[in-house]
Amino acid sequence: MRRTALLASASALVVGMISWPAAHHADAAPAAFVHPGVTVSRAQLDFTRAKVDAGAQPWKGAFDEMLASKYADLNRTPKPRATVECGSYSNPDHGCTDERQDAIAAYTDALAWYITRDDRYARKSIQLMDAWSAVIKEHTDSNAPLQTGWAGSSWPRAAEIIKYTYTGSWPNSGRFATMLRDVYLPEVINGSGSNGNWELSMMEAAVGISVFLEDRTSYDKAMARFRTRAAAYVYLSSDGDLPKTVPSQHLDTRAKIVGYWQGQSTFVTGLTQETCRDFTHTGYGISALSHVAETSRIQGQDLYGTDIGERLRQALGFQARYQLGAAVPSWLCGGSLNLGLGPVTEVGYNALHNRLGLAMANTQTLTERQRPAGTNSLFVAWETLTHGDDPN
Repeated sequence: MRRTALLASASALVVGMISWPAAHHADAAPAAFVHPGVTVSRAQLDFTRAKVDAGAQPWKGAFDEMLASKYADLNRTPKPRATVECGSYSNPDHGCTDERQDAIAAYTDALAWYITRDDRYARKSIQLMDAWSAVIKEHTDSNAPLQTGWAGSSWPRAAEIIKYTYTGSWPNSGRFATMLRDVYLPEVINGSGSNGNWELSMMEAAVGISVFLEDRTSYDKAMARFRTRAAAYVYLSSDGDLPKTVPSQHLDTRAKIVGYWQGQSTFVTGLTQETCRDFTHTGYGISALSHVAETSRIQGQDLYGTDIGERLRQALGFQARYQLGAAVPSWLCGGSLNLGLGPVTEVGYNALHNRLGLAMANTQTLTERQRPAGTNSLFVAWETLTHGDDPN
């Protein structure tokens, strides 16, 4: 049986690799968008709801943690601003934390509505989305692209669930769509030449917004940029002696590439462009990579069987090994790592190990140790609840 499983896994990967060029076809958008379809599907939501209703673990514990969090507080007061000003590391923080956390709260309430069918949560989610869509006009300062990517990743997740599952009304849904189209999408759609987690998060927002807006042109543009960045973010030995690059960054010498990879000059499968910076930012990149792959799968184009999935699997495994405490060799980041990967493993682990049957021992250990995965208060939230061991 083990041999059969291994053969099946190998076959799945080979089939995926054979279909790899198709995943790079310009027409990535589906003929008809699936809703709700940003990071989490109706089938996944139904699975989660059934598990919580049955009191099954880890879902019930994850749900209880979510419901006890400040993000599910029905007394939460939204704090919208016309201009959200975010400098490096959110300094200054003029609305940055408020925006991100109100967006996560809107998504939290949307999940709570779906699982409990308590109208109060749906109305709270709508109140938060309406408050911001009535006020916000722009993001400014150096962190504006990243801030827009983070908040812009959570908003469409919330909106998809409310618009397509809530049985009540949302009169201002059109205004919310206009906010995403006019305030968020232009800030993220053209990407970033900064560290890779920026562009990956920005493309996550762009893809999610495009699904909600049913904007095929923006979806295709965001997916193309995402695939280029993903290939340049995680190294595979099949890439050659050096990592792939994003052409617009003009990293055209080994020295430039090494500098961009935080001074790391030995490249091994699973290493990311930010591994030697710190695991926290690496986790942002890995999480955004998994979120886009999940949304793409829901929309009918499964990237997990392509090089994108292999990069995600290897990045998770490589980082998980050291997050679990493996000794750091001297050739890796000067023999010292800044750990703190965050609650970012559930989506990729579920897709690659549970659905495709690929071996992921270190990622499995780390994922199970961290359950229930909570939120990083930026753009990752409640993924044990939504994706833990979910076959859908």
